[in-house]
Amino acid sequence: MPASEFQLIERYFSRLGAERADVPLGAGDDCALLQVPEGKLLAVSIDTLVEGTHFLPGADAESLGHKALAVNLSDLAAMGAEPAWVTLALTLPRVDEAWIEAFCRGFAALASRYQVQLVGGDTTRGPLSISVQAHGFVEPGQALRRDVAKPGDLIYVTGTLGDAGLALLAASGRYDAGDQRVVLQRRLDRPEPRIEVAQALRDLATGAIDISDGLLSDLGHICDKSDVGATIRQAAIPLSEPVAAYLQTTGDWSIPLAAGDDYELCLIIPVTRQARVEAVGQRLEVPLSLIGRIEAGSGISCTDEAGNPIALVQGGYDHFSAP
Repeated sequence: MPASEFQLIERYFSRLGAERADVPLGAGDDCALLQVPEGKLLAVSIDTLVEGTHFLPGADAESLGHKALAVNLSDLAAMGAEPAWVTLALTLPRVDEAWIEAFCRGFAALASRYQVQLVGGDTTRGPLSISVQAHGFVEPGQALRRDVAKPGDLIYVTGTLGDAGLALLAASGRYDAGDQRVVLQRRLDRPEPRIEVAQALRDLATGAIDISDGLLSDLGHICDKSDVGATIRQAAIPLSEPVAAYLQTTGDWSIPLAAGDDYELCLIIPVTRQARVEAVGQRLEVPLSLIGRIEAGSGISCTDEAGNPIALVQGGYDHFSAP
């Protein structure tokens, strides 16, 4: 006989993640009771992953557990917030305890690394979907917002762009990634939230956004909210070897500029802080690439190495315009 909803909660979810002193009452009651530290603001974000939209049917359960939490921690990183608590709403087509155990293993490993506690949620029956709400703390006045960019500010990105998009292309059979396929697939399945670099740059950056829908789309959100434009240098976009090889063959810049799912950070940095920002990147051994500058006006333009304008690809993933 399959386990009941309440047996599943008790067996797999009641003690998932770290145990925190600021959780007087966690999962298992009608509500969790949580203590926000004095003098801190509460940052809250929620994301949903749906089978067939955000991941392929039959995707590895342990990787899904990791990714479901990682994409939310990435939102907290983009605000400069310290992760604390999460809730989880899990819709399952049937009770498969081996799947649930693997999912919880991936979720718990990442939660423990960042001292995150699961404090509540819901399980129900239906098409497979995973919703995680993340909560974190940030000092008043220190949140990295989208509406503070100013002309002359520098635009940095962490890591490399396009790996997850190329992995999706390979998984669909539209590109042969060869012996790089496993590496690319891991970038898609197990993104690493940039918590450490965001915490280290919280006093130096003024704004940030995580790159989930593609650089052009997400940088565009900053430009729209701040009422500014931006210029990026195509040659400065950081690329992994597989993506660079793909571009050499195809010239298809939509992968690093618009594919998304990399969960790197796009950071806005006042020009006077450039040296200190790059020192942080070196200290943490996190690639930080200066890719452009905020401009007066509106829209995003792109230039080649000589400063000549380049036509941009159409940017970004949108749930309600994507086929």
